[in-house]
Amino acid sequence: MQERHLEPKLSDIWPMLREESRSASMNEPMLASFYHASILNHSSFRAAISFHLANKLDSQAVPSMLIRQVFEEAMLADPAIETAMVADIFAYRDRDPACDKYSMPFLYYKGFHALQAYRIAHWLWRAERESLALYLQNLIAEVFGVDIHPGAQIGQGIMIDHANGVVVGETAIIEDNVSMLHSVTLGGSGCGTGQRHPKIRQGVLISAGAKILGDIEVGEGAKVGAGSVVLESVAAHTTVAGVPAKVVGRPKAAQPALEMDHRLGDQ
Repeated sequence: MQERHLEPKLSDIWPMLREESRSASMNEPMLASFYHASILNHSSFRAAISFHLANKLDSQAVPSMLIRQVFEEAMLADPAIETAMVADIFAYRDRDPACDKYSMPFLYYKGFHALQAYRIAHWLWRAERESLALYLQNLIAEVFGVDIHPGAQIGQGIMIDHANGVVVGETAIIEDNVSMLHSVTLGGSGCGTGQRHPKIRQGVLISAGAKILGDIEVGEGAKVGAGSVVLESVAAHTTVAGVPAKVVGRPKAAQPALEMDHRLGDQ
């Protein structure tokens, strides 16, 4: 049975990724070169993730070698990036019943890939390298189908499941341990400047297709039902659903993002 809510540690994840890759390459020799190129040939998590993501984001304008240099520069300059990446892997392994290996999000999950590439774009944005940050945003949207503005602030322990069509606006804030599914939008309301996107507090679960619009707050441990349109702030530990969203109950768990129960039959 899968262990739940494990403490993410960089010292643990790299040996586990290597062991899973060795085993997988033996079980499926046709993919041995893939596992070696992606994980086994590298000396560290940082080297492997930068190589893997850069290959996916390769383009004629900016080849993978240059993208990898930028990724490694960012991760060396800010160790918190690597810490967040590891926490995200643990989030997938802990919360997604289809994910039974730590290597699965690393190798295959485009929601994970888009989020980690965003983390580099965000570092560039804060370093006032806005042109390259925006270039990466566009490339991430094209390759992974996930559009996260590099100015958005996103914590760690984030799971974006399936991820198709996810949009996160420039002034959005997503705190730690949040889960969301495909087609979620954290969008603006109107064309004003300043804070104009939602603030998602920790432990929030946002179900598929939900649209959360404007400078509003979704409180800690809240749950947003699938297909909902949220136009007003949501109190902590409250479940909302509908168009427009209304309060329909309270989540049974203190942090529904960790339990991934999308049903609305709350207590």
